[in-house]
Amino acid sequence: MPTLVQPRLPEPRGPISMSVMELLAERAPLRHFVKVETSLADADPAGLDLQLALYVCYELHYRGFADVDAAWEWNAGLLYLRGRLEELFLEDIRKGVGTIEPDAGALEELDKLCVEPVNGDGPSYHLRDKGTWDEMREYFAHRSLYHLKEGDPHAWAIPRLTGQAKASFVAVEFDEFGAGKGARLHQQLFADLMAAAGLDTSYLGYLGNVPAETLAVVNLMSMFGLHRRLRGCAVGHFAATEVTSPPGSRRMVQALERLGAPQECRGFYAEHVEADAVHEQVVRTDVVGDLVSREPGLDRDVVFGIRAFDLVENRLADHLMSCWRDGRTSLRRPLD
Repeated sequence: MPTLVQPRLPEPRGPISMSVMELLAERAPLRHFVKVETSLADADPAGLDLQLALYVCYELHYRGFADVDAAWEWNAGLLYLRGRLEELFLEDIRKGVGTIEPDAGALEELDKLCVEPVNGDGPSYHLRDKGTWDEMREYFAHRSLYHLKEGDPHAWAIPRLTGQAKASFVAVEFDEFGAGKGARLHQQLFADLMAAAGLDTSYLGYLGNVPAETLAVVNLMSMFGLHRRLRGCAVGHFAATEVTSPPGSRRMVQALERLGAPQECRGFYAEHVEADAVHEQVVRTDVVGDLVSREPGLDRDVVFGIRAFDLVENRLADHLMSCWRDGRTSLRRPLD
């Protein structure tokens, strides 16, 4: 399967990512601490340099990179740098989300996500009504950074849960992972979609071709999942993903039907219309509801996770629509 091949390190996009790439080209020290020297004084937390460096650091916890020493995954020096990058990233997200009202609750927040305009102006509406096949293929390239590892970032939350929340979380993830059938893995279904669209199906094949907004979408869920203290945020992000998936996927099916796209492309989104409609209720009642009843102190963290999901998705949507309105590619370089 092409999706199982370890990716190559991407080209750096500034001094921060350069420091990380140069370090990973060496063998990880085993008996001494090596501090990664790089200045973050003028770093843009939403910029490509920082987001790429953070993405590469996180990827060491997933499949790693070809010719990179696996010992870097838990190297104290690199983890120290990653922690500094995360502080900047999380602070930027907190500023973007803004103040959470004292009476805000997770279940009420999910209710708000269920109200969608009939005629919106985001990418799925655009693609449904008038998007081109070229724009659709660009959209696939952006989304490949997540969908070729779909389910993996959220799975980090499982050992941090207990009771019904844990059981129901695993039940939803079981479907994401193909319900025991490798050919039905959502990751594999998206690889099939990419192949049918004439795109690179390799894991992280477009890592070097997407903007910071795309990287931030995946970095957010990795950050939430890898930190126990952010487990409420991870659950909120997971819930927002499942609740917003059916209507968005339905619009994508309509867009692909209008464009006469291959069945493999339509099939991926059709699967999400059906499966995630069921997941929505399970996540709302049995995951979020059970979690906040057991740990009421996490209620606001769940709200933050939901709003952070909305923030990074809107930033990516704004980037896509700005590019497409101007008639230019939304990627860093055009697709072949």
